[in-house]
Amino acid sequence: MTAHHDTDRLAGVPAEQKARLLSGKNFWETEALEEAGIPVISMADGPYGLRHQSGRHDNLALFDSDKATCFPPGVAIGSSWDPDTAARLGAVLGREAAAQGVDVVLGPGINIKRSPLCGRNFEYYSEDPHLSGVLGAAFARALQTEGPGVSVKHFAANNQETNRQTISSEVDERTLREIYLPAFERVVTEARPATVMASYNKINGVAASENRWLLTEVLRDEWGFDGVVVSDWSAVTDRVAALKAGLDLEMPGGAMGHDDDVIEALRSGEISESDIDASVARIAALSRRKVTSAVTVDEDAHHEIARRIAQECAVLLKNERQVLPIPSGAHVAVIGAFADQPRYQGGGSAHVNPTRVDKPLDEMRAIAAEEGVTITYAPGFAIDGPQDERLAADAIAAASRADIAVVFAGLSEERESEGFDRDTIDLPSPQVELIRDVAAAASRTVVVLANGGIVSLEQWHDDVDAILEGFLLGQGGGRALADILFGRVNPSGHLAESVPIRLQDHPSWLNFPGEQGHVRYGEGVLVGYRYFATSRTPVRYPFGHGLSYTTFETPALSVTRTGIDSATAHVEVANTGNMAGKHVVQVYVSTEAGPVRRPVRELRGFAKVHLEPGETKTVEIDLPRRAFAYWDIAAGRWVVAPGDYRIEVCADANTVLQSSALTLEGERIATELTMDTPVGAWFEHPQVGSDVMDTLGLTGAPVTEEQLAMIASMTMRQFIGISGLNVSTDALQALMTASRPI
Repeated sequence: MTAHHDTDRLAGVPAEQKARLLSGKNFWETEALEEAGIPVISMADGPYGLRHQSGRHDNLALFDSDKATCFPPGVAIGSSWDPDTAARLGAVLGREAAAQGVDVVLGPGINIKRSPLCGRNFEYYSEDPHLSGVLGAAFARALQTEGPGVSVKHFAANNQETNRQTISSEVDERTLREIYLPAFERVVTEARPATVMASYNKINGVAASENRWLLTEVLRDEWGFDGVVVSDWSAVTDRVAALKAGLDLEMPGGAMGHDDDVIEALRSGEISESDIDASVARIAALSRRKVTSAVTVDEDAHHEIARRIAQECAVLLKNERQVLPIPSGAHVAVIGAFADQPRYQGGGSAHVNPTRVDKPLDEMRAIAAEEGVTITYAPGFAIDGPQDERLAADAIAAASRADIAVVFAGLSEERESEGFDRDTIDLPSPQVELIRDVAAAASRTVVVLANGGIVSLEQWHDDVDAILEGFLLGQGGGRALADILFGRVNPSGHLAESVPIRLQDHPSWLNFPGEQGHVRYGEGVLVGYRYFATSRTPVRYPFGHGLSYTTFETPALSVTRTGIDSATAHVEVANTGNMAGKHVVQVYVSTEAGPVRRPVRELRGFAKVHLEPGETKTVEIDLPRRAFAYWDIAAGRWVVAPGDYRIEVCADANTVLQSSALTLEGERIATELTMDTPVGAWFEHPQVGSDVMDTLGLTGAPVTEEQLAMIASMTMRQFIGISGLNVSTDALQALMTASRPI
């Protein structure tokens, strides 16, 4: 069935009736037009598990949803650095959606983690657009292969929860193009998502849902998106402006829809019937996603998949004196309420009603019985409760009698969720005090963290021997953590965001969450590790960091040019330890070429590879033109600057293991010179710059560098007027003519 056929079947339908298709029927369903063969389309939240409500509906998870597998959320999948893991999640989620009659799953969420305080960071992958885009595209492709569609969200520059419905993100175009749009671009161009969800916020004063530049010029005209643009729930205030901008479907609709506004605008001539037809045709095409075949779900099998996905995601941050894995015969004190009351998912619209939940304590006890390990448990603290001296004393006593104390700490949903941002990255003080006291009493101390956004480690980091950052691992996370702690699984997660020493060190700190309705993205492209590495600001753990129970080496790197502005890196990696494990190859590009400030390095490729002990493999990483390009605001496009580049294989964003130099011809941007162009641009012009000094009569003149710098900042008109030089107007005109792009 073609788009042309979708238009044909709507022929003869009155415009007022077609307009009803532009908003939802109710909270989760679209309107149907049976006479045109357009059925109801059912949607459900679900970036990491379905929140399908067959009963009462809402967008805040206030009412119950049907049971579904709760898989690891975005924060965990990002830490996997593994598109195969993202795809596996997408595939099983697509099957569950089909089984529950859901035609469109509202995910993945791929917004950039601009600030560690964002309350919805648990739902997003990374602070890096390349990592987010690769994972998002893998997820979307795999889910849509199962039949239902996805809704990639939230488009765009939606990086906080504070005033999210009204805030204006003030962000320059280069920053948008290089940081906040590329993940969406990759998912759209590589995975062809069924829908894209416009975000709540404004971008430079224009609501995303009414932003024609965003929804039509960029999304459709540049990227070729041919699916449905849907609003975030209740985001639309001016439906006519949104329709003209390119927003097809307003949700949730029903009593909250604005169909009458569209019909009135049609009658008044503000919009034409063709404006309605364009969106209606795309909605009609979306109806081909209607789930029609019966699918069944094996809950046990999906729970096991949730466990295996979780195994890929936990990050071993620290492991001194090889305290992990827990050895056979040890006596272990398990401490912390999160061991028995696990935090495994985020709060808000994505909240899943799980089919079951693995408790870390139960799973550790099960393995301990097989390994000859004895376990005692002490809660130590009440989640979100005040300091309880009795609970703390019991935990400290248990730690003092154990070979190893394992403290489960973290944040509750009450402290981080959709709808609000955090005001601190610290753990609650009762937990901090308990960790320090346990570490002082125990022979060895391990901390296992459960949190959606990163937390500060500073108040206790040096007191403990090992830290396992679990983030949120879904309903199977308890077993995954136990497997890692006992060495049955080798940890392979890596940080997808930086862990700063202080919140004040973070590049977003000065401008988050904004004021008086505006948030200024003052750090520009220097987001996350780009800033930390470029400014050499110390961090506790850098982007890309992650330890293993084995050791890896990178003995060789070779780079092969594949075009005038593209290359391929071949990276040799070896497992030099005595345990099988997975290694993440990280390839960055570093350059100072071009007229813009570049981060010291940027992630441009990665691969996760399994290696047996003693095994060596060569990994191929493609570096296409975009790996070397910057967004040139004058040219309005991606440009590869001529100059020197370095391809760097890194252990993390701060640690270079191997590097190779590469010189690219690139392209020199030749802009047309005018009398109002700065003299410096005349000097640097690739076609006529060498003749400017002669034309001005400055060749051989006693002009100092300081004077040249001052001259360069003036426009040519200003310089001629103030210098008193007798410069030929015809000669200047000839240079201007010669400067015109061919």
